[in-house]
Amino acid sequence: MAEPIPPRAAITLADWRVHPNSRYSFQHVSEFVPVAMVATPAGAEAPSPGPGLLARMTLGDPDGSPVDALDHMRRSHTDHVVVMRGGEVIAEWLAETVDPGRPHLVFSISKSITGLLAGIAAGEGLLDPDAPVTDYVPSMAGSTYASARVRDLLDMTVDLDFDEEYLDDGGAFDRYRRAMLWNPERPGTTPETLEAFLATLGDHGAGDGAGHGKRFYYASPNSDLLGLVVERAAGMRYPLYLAERLWKPMGARGAAWVTVDRAGTARAAGGVCLTTRDLARLGQLVLDDGRSASGAEVVPGAWIADMRANGDRRAWVEGNFADMFAEGRYRSCWYDVGDGRGSIAAVGIHGQWLWTDPVSRVVIAKTASRPDPSNDDATALEIRMLGQIARAFGGAP
Repeated sequence: MAEPIPPRAAITLADWRVHPNSRYSFQHVSEFVPVAMVATPAGAEAPSPGPGLLARMTLGDPDGSPVDALDHMRRSHTDHVVVMRGGEVIAEWLAETVDPGRPHLVFSISKSITGLLAGIAAGEGLLDPDAPVTDYVPSMAGSTYASARVRDLLDMTVDLDFDEEYLDDGGAFDRYRRAMLWNPERPGTTPETLEAFLATLGDHGAGDGAGHGKRFYYASPNSDLLGLVVERAAGMRYPLYLAERLWKPMGARGAAWVTVDRAGTARAAGGVCLTTRDLARLGQLVLDDGRSASGAEVVPGAWIADMRANGDRRAWVEGNFADMFAEGRYRSCWYDVGDGRGSIAAVGIHGQWLWTDPVSRVVIAKTASRPDPSNDDATALEIRMLGQIARAFGGAP
């Protein structure tokens, strides 16, 4: 039985991401952090088909032992999982505490959404991925980003002195989260904006940004800055550009919002909240080469093709996530999982996943409230399970 959710009054800004509080807060982010609206509900969703094949599916654990698919969903703290094929939901399961109509925080899947927005802006002739970051955000002139290209933000190849320490208490990551209003201010500290924080970041020691473009180094500030780049290039606030250029054209139906800092800057690296069905629709858009169900091009097909075909393999192998996808690559904020099927994925901490398999033509969207933000064993297990589910729904061996 799932651990009971504490009363709402017991959950604060200091512990809203701590389990079991997160089982409530990940679906009620706007009660803890300021948000900017992206979309309101566009109408009722189609009735759920239920778990379908998921209810009868047996998966294989790494040790070879069988596990029922729905048992895996429960043990991995899944809130809602949607399997889609051809734009239709063919299986769906949710935990008893979950409202499928409420937007769920998807953490770093936000990065992949921001990458698609960059592709849209590039297709409109507003953004040059090879241009210097400072062409769009001059305030970065005194930081490591002064010598970085937009492409370095997209591909996580910035030479950046920053550690992604999710449980940090009082260090640089805590300061980062205070700037985005995700953590309470500490006594004696000076409140700062997200942009001001980004402008203080340095490199690993070369002093001249000489290491840009050479090594994959995962750091969320890169994608927050990418959001600012897109915003400045488009001349439109991030939530509005997201709504007008991606959300509405792709046919999203649920409410959506994004967290913002004290200046209204969107948390482009991790603050997007959306329904799990709309997350699946986003995956279907990518699977369909950037085209909506009506056939309209929402994201340039060339951008999606580049995501699939490119990505610096050497930068990935020499990077800090090489063990995650042994045969993988990273391009424009999306992971090529290296499964020999062309599958690409978007991933967020606490168990958020968007998996697209072009062989099976299957999309799996999964939101969760896993207690630990990052766990290598849990990630490896999820990669294994999602691959099996995608193959099973596609009828592939």
